Amino acid sequence: MAKELQHTDAIPHLPRGRVDAVLDPLRRFMHIESASGVILLGATALALILANSGWAEEFHGIWETSLGFAVGSFSMYHSLHHWINDLLMAVFFYVVGLEVKRELVLGELREMRRAALPILAAVGGMAVPALIYLGLESGTPASRGWGIPMATDIAFVVGCLALLGSRVPNTLRVTLLSLAIADDIGAIIVIAVGYSSGLDFGSLALSLVGIVIMIGLMKAGVRNGAVYLAMALFIWFEFHASGIHATIAGVILGLLTPTTSWVSEGRLFRIVQNTMGFMQGEGWRSPRERYAMIREMELAARKSISPIERFETALHPWVGFLIMPLFALANAGVHIELADFVSPVAVAVAVGLLVGKPLGIVGMSWLATKTGLARLPEGLTWPVMVGGGFLAGIGFTMALFIAGLALASPLLEEAKVGVFAGSLLSGVLGYLVLSLSLPAAIPSRSASGSSH
Repeated sequence: MAKELQHTDAIPHLPRGRVDAVLDPLRRFMHIESASGVILLGATALALILANSGWAEEFHGIWETSLGFAVGSFSMYHSLHHWINDLLMAVFFYVVGLEVKRELVLGELREMRRAALPILAAVGGMAVPALIYLGLESGTPASRGWGIPMATDIAFVVGCLALLGSRVPNTLRVTLLSLAIADDIGAIIVIAVGYSSGLDFGSLALSLVGIVIMIGLMKAGVRNGAVYLAMALFIWFEFHASGIHATIAGVILGLLTPTTSWVSEGRLFRIVQNTMGFMQGEGWRSPRERYAMIREMELAARKSISPIERFETALHPWVGFLIMPLFALANAGVHIELADFVSPVAVAVAVGLLVGKPLGIVGMSWLATKTGLARLPEGLTWPVMVGGGFLAGIGFTMALFIAGLALASPLLEEAKVGVFAGSLLSGVLGYLVLSLSLPAAIPSRSASGSSH
């Protein structure tokens, strides 16, 4: 015990206040990725309850509240629903852009040999649902919604995998995450190409100028966060005015974020050593010099973390626990009647998610392995891939987002019902298939030891 205390005391920690006893468990909860799926599910349930209650009119009226600002003769006012879907969701897409770049530069997608299976599976998982939807809705006004069943909601997928605990092989988690990232890339392309109209080339040119300036600032070594925030808002505004959905600006900014740190680990170590040496000298008593040394060490510690890692870690809780629940509250509130579940649009969306996703993912994966383009990762079997394919049919967030771009009432409400039904059935079937296909959980050594 004495040795443990000595070891613990040798590692200094920041002072703790009484409030930390409350905040620490909350922080741990917010860094559990599957927890955001629980919050998102709760927000969706609340939106559906309110939309089908006596407060439906007041509930929908909240999202139509006009908000904005005016500067001189210029004014910009939109509904709260619009601000959530165009501005807050741009932050969500920024995080998506960060995740995409991390996977492309540092993760599974950086090596084509390992990336081939999730990329090809994602292509199949996007193409087949879209073709099924078009086959069912071809020639109708709802045909524009072909992109709705193409996307996968990774938050809900991670939540379902968490229910299976240690039975889930890490290769399945990595494969589904990489597939979801490739899926997001496809969804971004679909939004940019399939759901943009009435382009304003002047605003588009200004947004491109802003991107070039931002790249120039990075090359010049500018590290002032306020400058980059101002440029990001300018680029978002010009995309918003150009006719290309403003959330694409978030993706581009995410892809521009550097993956390397400004201060290397070796330089940080030397700065810390210099500060420690200075603390033992007479100069440490001077407040001015003490501030300068501590300030340099503080800046070096912060800049030793790459921007992509710092922003992804900082923004992930805000996206998972604020932006996504707000999006669900603003978009999932649909008045549901039994007849809606058998409407043509709802059926097309649900079938696309429930049948098209696993068919496209497993079918393309099988074809890729048979032709030698890819190989099945170690620890994965085809039944497990089928279960993962069903889970990928949970297309909640991105499906609702694309539905809002593609369709208007009453087709939009029917499409949302299809998203709910298809995602729910996909999640249930995926869980059942995996629970039957995966081996039983292996008891831990501590658990087995305690039983004797």
